[in-house]
Amino acid sequence: MWERDLEIKHLVALQAVAAERSFGRAADRLGFTQSAISQQIAALERVVGEPVFDRPGGPRPVELTPAGQVLLDHAEAVFRQLHQAEEDVTRLRAGDGGSLVVGTFQSVSVKVLPEVIRRLKAERPLLDIRLFEADDVDILGDRIVEGQLDLAFMVGTSLDERFTSIHLLDDPYLLISAHTGESKPLVVPTAELDGVPLVGEYYSSCQAGVDRALRAVGVEPNYVFRTNDNGAVQAMVRVGVGVAVLPVLAVDTADPEVVTQQLDPPIPPRRITIVRRTGRTLPPAADRFVELAVEVCAELAGRSRPALVAS
Repeated sequence: MWERDLEIKHLVALQAVAAERSFGRAADRLGFTQSAISQQIAALERVVGEPVFDRPGGPRPVELTPAGQVLLDHAEAVFRQLHQAEEDVTRLRAGDGGSLVVGTFQSVSVKVLPEVIRRLKAERPLLDIRLFEADDVDILGDRIVEGQLDLAFMVGTSLDERFTSIHLLDDPYLLISAHTGESKPLVVPTAELDGVPLVGEYYSSCQAGVDRALRAVGVEPNYVFRTNDNGAVQAMVRVGVGVAVLPVLAVDTADPEVVTQQLDPPIPPRRITIVRRTGRTLPPAADRFVELAVEVCAELAGRSRPALVAS
């Protein structure tokens, strides 16, 4: 099998001798002795099983045999591929090339991810970024472990040693209700939600956390509509179907038709992290993506929380 015996140095010698039509000049070109070049060509001919050069002797130039010409054509294709590989690895090392696959979930996809990508693409326009969205953290976790995702935004702290995570921000919950024109308090006792029509999600880790917190203060959630679309939740609240308990990142705070209020005691905030598989080597662009995610989330956390509308 050629691939076990053929070496790049054999093809380098073949290309140099073919270009110079002389073993001596090829040796000078590559910085070797003539005998070293002769040895490389002899080794190549043993692999191929026939001569790759005709050697007329004396001052006359050597010439490629038909087999040598075929081999040279393939050698030049190999060199082009190696050159391209070198360029690709160089871009990858610099973070300018390659690909990055990131997992996300709905509210991060709206409020965090676009700005992270905008900044990263401005620095590395050749980077191929691909995204996968899921509301179930188990799905994102499985894809991280299987290597289908390089990074993933996730919620919660119950990650095992298979994962390495960086905390991005804590996302507090608000109560949102329709703006009726009547004055409303800035803070609502959480217990007052008992029996109140609620708009919420189908099962998710975030919804499960909200329900646990409500039941902890004696509230049995009364859901009249469920959807995993944050915009649909807010639309139903807007028209008075019910109220909703949503994390800040999931709320359109510019909506004049809803009122935001705090709960007392508050629902524990979501802990948002960015996760990678422990021990897996990722492209340098992944590290920069994480840096930018930390930066964007710090800016979000530093901004004032949405104004709590009192009327």
